[in-house]
Amino acid sequence: MTKTIEAEPWRALPASIAEIIEPELDPIADDILATIALEVPQYARPFEGSFGRGVRRGVTEALRQFVDRIRDPAGGRGPGREVYVALGRGELRAGRTLDALQSAYRVGARVAWRRLAAAARRAEVEPEVLSLLAESIFAYIEELSADSVEGYSEARARLEDEGRRRRRELVTILLREPPAEEADVRAAGEAAGWRLPREVSALACPEEDLERVARRLPPDALTSRLDGIGCALIPDAAGPGRDAEIAAAVRTTRAALGPVADIPGLAGSWSLARATLRAIEAGAVAGSGLIRVDEALSDLLLYENRGLLDRIAARRLAPLDSLTPKARRRMEETALAFVEQQGNATAVARALGLHPQTARYRLARLRELLGEGLDDPQARFELELALRGRT
Repeated sequence: MTKTIEAEPWRALPASIAEIIEPELDPIADDILATIALEVPQYARPFEGSFGRGVRRGVTEALRQFVDRIRDPAGGRGPGREVYVALGRGELRAGRTLDALQSAYRVGARVAWRRLAAAARRAEVEPEVLSLLAESIFAYIEELSADSVEGYSEARARLEDEGRRRRRELVTILLREPPAEEADVRAAGEAAGWRLPREVSALACPEEDLERVARRLPPDALTSRLDGIGCALIPDAAGPGRDAEIAAAVRTTRAALGPVADIPGLAGSWSLARATLRAIEAGAVAGSGLIRVDEALSDLLLYENRGLLDRIAARRLAPLDSLTPKARRRMEETALAFVEQQGNATAVARALGLHPQTARYRLARLRELLGEGLDDPQARFELELALRGRT
């Protein structure tokens, strides 16, 4: 019980105090409203319309509820607290912080204490009770203030959730295939508060890293989670300084940046970025931090067409199946150097770090195994694909 009285000191006030202060409520309310208008700049206007009704109701309800709690401490506030929760919501809708409302609460507590203390002294209330009345007023105002903080926080959370929902809907529309109608895209952009750019690139990153990456991206980037992947749509990604900004944003994770596209082509940029991220995670594309899709297209091609590569490898590398694993690796290494160096034995020796005579021996052995395929452009192309797909 001691703890309850400390938190709600009005529980210890005699009920007779309610009878003493109740006649003062109307003039106190008027005094509080007038003082708020003088001392709180954000409220220095006539208390009219919904704004005025809200503030006036807040003041009068606070005084009435305070008297009720002295009269019946066990009664609680019930739906009465919703008035102050709503005031907190209203401050967010008005585009203000809670500073003005908190100032108004402090003004109200000060004025109420001054007027109620005078009434209590006229009634010859004992000093101990007077002190407890002061403590009760300020504790009660803190309770009202906490209600408003709760309302403000709830409203902000709902607003943020709504913003995320609209951004997610916009991302879904922008990446739709076939592309959405222009009117639908524009309407979704306006709802999300995102100005549609002429050029934009899609970036893919691990879903769990998206929030950290989003904080570091340029402020006009649009981000959302999509199919288990972090997605960021970045306007003017090729503009001055943007490359460094994007690279810095993802330096502690891995990410793939798709090519620059217009709005109708954005789905293609996202498809490539998403596929490249998968390839990075599979180890098929080497590197960390930012990987630009345009710089990894050959690796992506090999990764995305693994089934075809396996068929090509089975066809072109079958003559090496009879070799020992060590000898096979030597021949595959030699074959790749052969196609890269266009059959030049000296260049092959240099590329492999071999003596020219050793390189010529290996090339002769390679020709025994692969035969005329080394001279056919189509066969040589398929051979290079097969070998690169195995590295």
